[in-house]
Amino acid sequence: MTTESGQPVAEVTSNAQGTWQVPVEKPGKYKVTLDANTLPQNVAVRGGNNVRTPTVYDGNMSTVLFALQAKGAPGQPAEEEAGQSSFWTQAAQLAFEGLNLGLIIALAALGLSLIYGTTGLTNFAHGELVTLGAILAYAFNAGVGLHLIPAAVIAVILAGGFGYAQDRFFWGQLRKRGTGIIAMMIVSIGVALFLRYLFLIIFGGQTEVYTQYTGQAGIQVGPITAAPKNFVAMAIELLVLVVVSLALLRTRTGKAARAVADNPALAASSGINVDRVIRIIWTMGGAIAALAGIMLGISQSLKFNMGQDILLLIFAGVTLGGLGTAWGALVGSLIVGLFIQLSTLWVPPELKSVGALAVLIIVLLFRPQGILGRRERIG
Repeated sequence: MTTESGQPVAEVTSNAQGTWQVPVEKPGKYKVTLDANTLPQNVAVRGGNNVRTPTVYDGNMSTVLFALQAKGAPGQPAEEEAGQSSFWTQAAQLAFEGLNLGLIIALAALGLSLIYGTTGLTNFAHGELVTLGAILAYAFNAGVGLHLIPAAVIAVILAGGFGYAQDRFFWGQLRKRGTGIIAMMIVSIGVALFLRYLFLIIFGGQTEVYTQYTGQAGIQVGPITAAPKNFVAMAIELLVLVVVSLALLRTRTGKAARAVADNPALAASSGINVDRVIRIIWTMGGAIAALAGIMLGISQSLKFNMGQDILLLIFAGVTLGGLGTAWGALVGSLIVGLFIQLSTLWVPPELKSVGALAVLIIVLLFRPQGILGRRERIG
């Protein structure tokens, strides 16, 4: 590891779990190089890129990840034996990872989209609901000692209760006072900052992992290699997304929520309790966002600002699919997740999010309402 100017900082060896840590004296940009010759014989750095350039900020920990993969089987070309898998094998692996990321984004985006659809609020504090779920699950898992599955269930329930309390005692009161949507959006930015630094005080600036499902061996499914937890997590995410979407279409509460989203005044005049519907949506949105945070923590790691890191991608998925639509959030998020991962075939990993935002801009130039959104008259 060296500074940006090339001055040596430290040389370390990872432990049995593949993790390592280097304390630095001051913030700044550093260069981290993985010595590929020290890897096991059957393992190589994916894409051949063994250099990372993280930026370390004062008081924060910066995470550096190197994606590893199995080398080619005997009989493949020598270039693949050196760690360069074929283009299509890499594309299949990245597409799988993109689907995994896209489903996590979709979970978080679904709650944000439903809240926007029923209240018109663009909630910039939604990323902190994602973080809340991950941290609550970690508290019950590592702190209390529960297995991750019951810890996750408790965290989702508590986060749903927090979502209800937010609307019951805060956002609902602002609506009664006649606070405008723009003002409430600005308030949500303040709420996001408050919760984020509250998490920093309580959780700390370090990166943590759950006590279960962290070191699973990968299994081979065709050209794809992934840990079993990824397949199970993706199945859970897809099931939740389908169940919630069908509930919006088939149940009385779902139909009431759609009526409130279309015209709150008309819904109220037809006998629908608008405030009750909005609180149900807030409860559902908080619970689903918490589940997204737990899945993100299982897939990657936990830190106090993990919701902030994914918030821009959540907004991209919601906007690309169509604001206020559940299926639009799913479609838009999957596109964002796939494009982010597949773009690393051509661009450095540090720039992968830029391409997704570029696609968002291009699509909105030709279809401003999003892929599944509806045209609306303005003025």
